[in-house]
Amino acid sequence: MDEAKQEIIKRFMQNVYGKSPDISAATSTHDGKYGHWLETQMGIAHNGDNAPDLLGYEMKNDTSSKTSFGDWSPNVKIWSDGTIERGDFVKTFGHKSPEPNRWSWSGKPVPKYGKWNEYGQTLRISPIDDIEVIYDYKHDMRADKDKIVPLPFRFGENVLMAWTRESMKKKVESKFNQKGWFKCFLNSDGVYYQIAFGKPFTFEQWLEDVKSGKIYLDSGMYHDEIEPNTRPYMQWRADNAYWESLIQERYPN
Repeated sequence: MDEAKQEIIKRFMQNVYGKSPDISAATSTHDGKYGHWLETQMGIAHNGDNAPDLLGYEMKNDTSSKTSFGDWSPNVKIWSDGTIERGDFVKTFGHKSPEPNRWSWSGKPVPKYGKWNEYGQTLRISPIDDIEVIYDYKHDMRADKDKIVPLPFRFGENVLMAWTRESMKKKVESKFNQKGWFKCFLNSDGVYYQIAFGKPFTFEQWLEDVKSGKIYLDSGMYHDEIEPNTRPYMQWRADNAYWESLIQERYPN
């Protein structure tokens, strides 16, 4: 066992094992408060760097059903090149949310790999391994599409956004292809009881699991006319069963 892994296990056993997250001092509306508590206990500085969290290993916290690889925004997007305004993009290719004055590109409009959804969108891998969100008017099943889709988007296939191979290879391998990754687990009482390690993986391996549907895009992008928001909220995730399949070691056993 390498020294880095030994140190991580030591920190977990001394500072996390047998404890419940103490979030009493955190802002109640902060979604990342549990993760920040764990980071503090493990000696990780809070930052948004695209690098392994601790001693060459990426850390993941326990979650209810799915775990994120990262909040990775597309580096090619039509609302940044002058084609369409961001708010109009969400209104055109997303759907109206229950909240007044809010539209979102989340849930049903967000495409899966190799499948056209009712919003006329699909996720595709290009011949050079760029990941693209494609819109095609003829696959759009919405009854009012002729009222909401601008004329230029009604012909052929339109690339709405893309993650280039170069950018995604850097994101994936900077975090997950160093020494590997680990995840800290809670029991049913909300107490940390185990840490598990998985081996490193390459972008090429990651992309194959995008193609298989095991890894998917999970967007929370929205437009609110009263309270504007510019964050794309583009999470790449996999169900916890997928992460379980990659685990090689657990401590304590």
